[in-house]
Amino acid sequence: MNSRLCYRPARPGRADKRLRGASRGAARLALFGAMVLVAGSSAAAGDAPEWMRALVNAPIPTRDEKTDAVLLYSERVVTVQSADKLKTLTRWAYKVLRPSGRGVGTVRIPFDSQTRITNLRGWCLPSQGKVYEVKEKDAVEINLANIEGSELVTDIHDLFLEIPAADPGNIVGVEYEQEDRPYFLQDVWQFQEEFPVRAANYTLQLPPGWEFKAAWMNHAEVTATPAGSNGWQWEIRDVPAIHKEEEMAPERGVAGQLIVSFFPSGGAQNRRFTDWHDLGLWYVELTQGRRDATPEIKQKVAEMTANLATPLEKMRALAQFMQHDIRYVAIELGIGGYQPHPAGEVFKHHYGDCKDKATLLSSMLKEAGVDSYYVIINSKRGVVTRATPAFNGFNHVILAIRLPEGVTGDHLIAVTRHPKLGRLLFFDPTDELTPLGELSGPLQANYGLLVTPEGGELTELPLLPPALDGVLRKAKFTLSPTGTLAGDVQEARLGDRAEAQRYALRSVNNDAEKIKPLETLLAHSFATYRITRAGVGNADRIDKPFLFTYSIVAENYAKKAGNLLLVRPRVIGVKTSDLLETKEPRQYPVEFESASRDIDDFEITLPPGYVADDLPPPVSVDYGFASYQSRSEVSGSVLRYLRTFEVREVTIPLNKVEDLKRLYRIIAGDERNTAVLKPASP
Repeated sequence: MNSRLCYRPARPGRADKRLRGASRGAARLALFGAMVLVAGSSAAAGDAPEWMRALVNAPIPTRDEKTDAVLLYSERVVTVQSADKLKTLTRWAYKVLRPSGRGVGTVRIPFDSQTRITNLRGWCLPSQGKVYEVKEKDAVEINLANIEGSELVTDIHDLFLEIPAADPGNIVGVEYEQEDRPYFLQDVWQFQEEFPVRAANYTLQLPPGWEFKAAWMNHAEVTATPAGSNGWQWEIRDVPAIHKEEEMAPERGVAGQLIVSFFPSGGAQNRRFTDWHDLGLWYVELTQGRRDATPEIKQKVAEMTANLATPLEKMRALAQFMQHDIRYVAIELGIGGYQPHPAGEVFKHHYGDCKDKATLLSSMLKEAGVDSYYVIINSKRGVVTRATPAFNGFNHVILAIRLPEGVTGDHLIAVTRHPKLGRLLFFDPTDELTPLGELSGPLQANYGLLVTPEGGELTELPLLPPALDGVLRKAKFTLSPTGTLAGDVQEARLGDRAEAQRYALRSVNNDAEKIKPLETLLAHSFATYRITRAGVGNADRIDKPFLFTYSIVAENYAKKAGNLLLVRPRVIGVKTSDLLETKEPRQYPVEFESASRDIDDFEITLPPGYVADDLPPPVSVDYGFASYQSRSEVSGSVLRYLRTFEVREVTIPLNKVEDLKRLYRIIAGDERNTAVLKPASP
């Protein structure tokens, strides 16, 4: 597998082999840059290898004027020596085009106890002057183990090497060999990235009698050419850069990749994957006996459920215990990156990572008479899809709980019906802020591997209804003759919106910081304003909406025009977006985190002596994937504005992005509209 199963809901980032830009890698570079740069200062004059020198006059691939660097050449040679040993030769060379592309000269190579890095060297071919060379002795080894909100013990380390003079016009390259003891017989070659690629090569060398299966993701199939005895080679040329766009699938979900599975002539059957079923069988074997309940677990379950009458009450009690009493701490050494610790160990120590918490909860549910199954999934929707060939694109483990007969309830939403297993409730024991019955947005409409004793099955998780995620805002204001608006607001935040607020409050130490989100919201709605009162509700009740209640005063809210007052009925909140207002056409579908429904209901008591002369026209538009309605009306002396914005689909394909752009423009127009107030007739 390429991703260890150790995710905690704290927004993971992809581990890049280079550090650049303002990425997560660049943040790490800032933290450890001093050590890396000291190592790189020992660079000496040297002679670059022939494969790099051949690139000096190589044509630069198609690019735009903002491109920081281009990948002139990359090579990956995988030699399968046995079922327990792989050897990989890696080479790559970039040409730096802009100062902001210097990050390609910082090399990061992750490795663990099953990996050995040798013959590491890097070079810089300047446009003028001597060649710089750095070697393995110049590299710095750093343990970057850190997961927010927990302690992490891991055998994963990072080797950093700084190639000097990574300046515009220069070529920087690296070469190293890597020996691995694989946990499974599969390799993934990602040949597309954020920079254009001129040429990329992949070579596979297998022992006699071995076979392979090649599967392509996000790229047309390329035919392999023979390369020696039982060897094969693929060449890709002129690969466009991945153009980063707002609200797109993760890079790993859109990048061109080759997935190669190896099949020995005999043996090692448990580590060969022809399909999802095989991958599931591998995990079944890996977790065999791990969910067995110890006497201590049996006693705890008996104590917790003794006074609970229904299976649902027992399920809820055990889920809350797992969320709040078992702390997230990942201890992952060797195969521990994929294999959970035994349930007894997790219970004894009261900590574990995602797969550990899923294992213990599964064990406790079994003692309460409820079956459950592992679901291996990626924490970001889009990495694995229905069309994805069998490989490990996963980094997280949750549970599918088999609902006993008669267990129903409006709050059990994250449920699908399996043709053999019946109703399955998906639940994330690691997510402390999402109650049993629901799922956080990134897991919804995502694909995970349902693992049963019979094997694995790629399963789509449910998309929750829009009404379970959003902001319900209700307010009553009074407008003065001078244009000052004052009133009280209550906001109920649901689903991921509530989870985000509760998560943010964990690091808040005083009341002033609690209302920072309100200040950000109001700053987008008023030129000037004052919060005169504010409070939060249900901060610790994850089964209830998170509440903000506050009072505000906004002077000069209504604008005078002669004897008229111009007032915007849409007082608070912005639903429009400029994410599609770009010069370049959209390249990737738009990915929303979840379906959602936002409702605003504002009442404005008009100033004495004023009546409404003109109101904004009502708006009603429905594109299927989303809809928007608003209306302004007057009853007596009260101007009421009511609107609903609903997103029903989380993936908006390219053929619908123009409709989404139109929708946002319609919303923008409605949000700017004003009502005209005039003095009442004498």
